[in-house]
Amino acid sequence: MRPRTDPITPPNKEKTPMSQTYAPPGQLWLLPQSQQEGLDLDHRQVIAVVEQAYRALREGGSNNPVKTIIDDPGHHSLSYSMVARDGGSGTVCFKAVYEFDPRRSRDSYRFHSFVFLVDDTTGAPIALMDVVKLGPLRSSATTALFARAACPDARTALVVGTGVQGQAALPMLVAAMPELERLQVFGTYPDGLRAVQDSVDGREVEIVKDLRGAAGEADIVIGASGLSATEEVRRDWMKPGSVAVLLGYGVHADVCHGADYRIATDTAQMHATCDDLRGEDGSLPSVDAQLPDILLGLAPARRHRDDVVFAYNSGMAVTDAALGRYIADLARADGRGEKVNFW
Repeated sequence: MRPRTDPITPPNKEKTPMSQTYAPPGQLWLLPQSQQEGLDLDHRQVIAVVEQAYRALREGGSNNPVKTIIDDPGHHSLSYSMVARDGGSGTVCFKAVYEFDPRRSRDSYRFHSFVFLVDDTTGAPIALMDVVKLGPLRSSATTALFARAACPDARTALVVGTGVQGQAALPMLVAAMPELERLQVFGTYPDGLRAVQDSVDGREVEIVKDLRGAAGEADIVIGASGLSATEEVRRDWMKPGSVAVLLGYGVHADVCHGADYRIATDTAQMHATCDDLRGEDGSLPSVDAQLPDILLGLAPARRHRDDVVFAYNSGMAVTDAALGRYIADLARADGRGEKVNFW
């Protein structure tokens, strides 16, 4: 395999002096999604910021404890919270997520999430941000990092799912791997399929109806469906040398158990969040390598060229901290957001 492309240099993170904090003492800077729309976000730069956040987990100054989860037994709601410190930007992030009707079984789905960012070099609050797009951005960047490391010679990519995560997957993947020649999507919602097709400027995205046939030809398979996924890629459908990246649903548990090599963003986080991948006896196969170690060259992304690789993409708040700070800095420079009396 050819060597992976060197990472893009992330932006310099100059510390904000106390005289130029995001909001005066006693006030909080709010950055709703409407104030984030239209920001000049370059996908290659987003990948660089996320990659540096993973590297910093091993290089010192960063920390990412396992998330706390409340999953109602009747699937009425799903809630979780995370905290992390990104040493590269000196940012602490508190993230909270609430989903109502997560399986979309009652036609009453609701999603609410935010991050609270603090500058850990000055102690000053940065912002309270809506993260409806921040989450998919950092997740799709992580998927691209997995795919580039595990299958750098890939030419065909298939995304399963057409929701927010599915729509973010291909443009980020193309930014990381411009040599990709064939892009495909599988889904059941016409509006979502059109949105995925429109997501990659200047590139054709083929809608596939035969998931098994498409998975058998794809070098990269991305499972980005929601809980309501009706079809999933199976292990015996995948060709030698391919990689399946799971960040939602759409890739069956037998790919995890039957893969030749397994990688994850973080082993402990995977064990805390992937109950649906467990075997009948509750077991999970071992993880061979974690993404921060792969990016630093401390572990391989696969052992052999023909290995089928399974990659588990669990959200990590350290990337929310780094990318949230990057987006907040862009928004602040553009005069966006609003300040409210809070403390």
